[in-house]
Amino acid sequence: MQLSARNALKGQVVKLTPGTVNTEVQLQLPGGDILVSIITKESAERLGLAVGKEAYAVIKASNVMVAVDH
Repeated sequence: MQLSARNALKGQVVKLTPGTVNTEVQLQLPGGDILVSIITKESAERLGLAVGKEAYAVIKASNVMVAVDH
């Protein structure tokens, strides 16, 4: 698989919280950070996501906001 997105972060699924329509997916990245994404329940099932399985967080955004405290 090849993607045009430049930010593909590989991690391990550490928690799944299925809801009626969506599933919250928590991926632990190699440095220990946790990335959280909400995807459709259907997509989570189609991907066969399960705790312990490796997966990628693919980030494609035309805008990224940066903020600082004053």
